[in-house]
Amino acid sequence: MNRPLVSISCITYNHEKYISDALDSFLMQKTDFDFEIIIHDDASTDGTVDIIRDYERRYPNIIKPIYQTENQYKEGLQKMFYTFNNPRAIGKYIALCEGDDYWTDSYKLQKQVDYMRKNPECSMCIHSADIVDANKMFQGKKVRPYKESRIVSIDDLIMGGGGFCATASIMYYKNALKDIPQFYMDAHVEDYPLQLILASKGQVYYIDESMSSYRVGIQGSWTTNLNSGNDSKDKDIKNCENDIKLLKGFDIYTMHRYKKTIDLVINNRKMLILLISRKKGEIKKSQCKEYYNNLKINDKFKVNIKYYFPKVTQIIKEVIKYINICIYNFKT
Repeated sequence: MNRPLVSISCITYNHEKYISDALDSFLMQKTDFDFEIIIHDDASTDGTVDIIRDYERRYPNIIKPIYQTENQYKEGLQKMFYTFNNPRAIGKYIALCEGDDYWTDSYKLQKQVDYMRKNPECSMCIHSADIVDANKMFQGKKVRPYKESRIVSIDDLIMGGGGFCATASIMYYKNALKDIPQFYMDAHVEDYPLQLILASKGQVYYIDESMSSYRVGIQGSWTTNLNSGNDSKDKDIKNCENDIKLLKGFDIYTMHRYKKTIDLVINNRKMLILLISRKKGEIKKSQCKEYYNNLKINDKFKVNIKYYFPKVTQIIKEVIKYINICIYNFKT
């Protein structure tokens, strides 16, 4: 194998039911360049390691795993992509995918590399993704920030939070992550600050094609843990507080170039904290007063319903999901 142009970076933990889908989707890629598959397993306790070892045996020149014997996340190390995979990646470009997600287009890597080769100012290339459940059933929604292929506005990316794009859609120029700032290492998540830093280093391009699937409702995932348990409201508040800390760090890192947009998002998080805490009356006395007053009537209605009547919101979501699935099935 020649020197790989792309390093596929995969992190996994207890993904026994899903890791084969991810690995098969990597190996099905049709490219005019070589690629490597770098895997970090965080001391899985199910059969994930056995499955990875089998693939490693069959593809020894492509698949390069690290098998942890102690869970690094529990030890406080949260930046798995950057800490364990990025340093050993040989490729000029790095494509991300967690072990419970997978790619659906065999030309995904080729399409992204083609664009980045032609546009060396591009630091990150993303695309849309289908949202599926644990059994790969389409949930009627996509992670689709735009309805056309286009250059991404960094303001849109800041406003979109970590969910602006699916992690499994990200390909970035490895050298754009040199001299990583401390706010990234201190952040409570990895995808959002990663996107922000890359967007500040060059152009971000969005391809309006669904080329991966994002699994939701997976036991043990970050999103599932955040939204479950009797302390879900406390975790929601803590997440908003951590977003504020992250954004303040990014504001300093970029020498306040995007301060106006950052302040908008910070005020959004402050408003959400008050709504989650059932302290709507305090919004008028807080720094987020202007932000709340400038919301459109339907947006105010949505956000109040979500946090004051969560069960109603869930019912509405389920109805919309059912309708979208029916429309999708009818079209296909």
